[in-house]
Amino acid sequence: MANNVGAFTKTWAFLDFGAGVLALVSLTAAVLWGLAATDQLLLRSNHRLIAQGVHRAAAVGGLCFLALHVWVKVAESHTPAAAIVIPFADANRPVLIGLGTIAAYLFTTAAVTGAVRSAFASTGKSRWRYRWWRVLHVAAYPAWCAALIHGLKAGRAAKDWATAGYVMALAGVAVALWIRLASRRARHGERTDGIEVRNPPALGRQDGRTTPGVPRPRSAEPDRQNDEPLGASRGWGR
Repeated sequence: MANNVGAFTKTWAFLDFGAGVLALVSLTAAVLWGLAATDQLLLRSNHRLIAQGVHRAAAVGGLCFLALHVWVKVAESHTPAAAIVIPFADANRPVLIGLGTIAAYLFTTAAVTGAVRSAFASTGKSRWRYRWWRVLHVAAYPAWCAALIHGLKAGRAAKDWATAGYVMALAGVAVALWIRLASRRARHGERTDGIEVRNPPALGRQDGRTTPGVPRPRSAEPDRQNDEPLGASRGWGR
């Protein structure tokens, strides 16, 4: 019996200290792998699919550790139950605990929107709905920043290795975000480097029949046997 009690006490003490750290580590990994899943500069499509799967698994694990962290802190009376629902309701450390509450809401929002992405981005949906999805899903970035401050300052004094871990996490996310922005700028530069012409009209066999880049009028094709209207071929209607 004494051994069981001792094991339970040690496990509870570990959860009191470590559940929040595990939540932050998992959610940091989710942010990093989410950035990797959008990279087209270094990764191929199959690699991005793997990164997307790891991103989702890390997000689910992070939310589970987050729920465990909240439960332990309320059970230990480190913060009132109202503070996990209402931001800045903690009497002793309203700002630091409030940042954790806001981070939990934002992470949950990002996770839910990630799970129902198809409802926003499927074929036939309007573009503004997809933009709303992006706005809600990128809530993970401010959530991560708030969680970083909360984890570093809200609890007990962080050890040197924990502080170094926070700095490494911040540097990792910053590098991954920079790579993503660089990749996006590179793709945008490729699209705007010149005018893209899709399926340009072929030159006529006789001089003067057509002008490159300008479709021929139907009246100029007396021997044309195709009954399709002008522009029906692939590329003209785009």
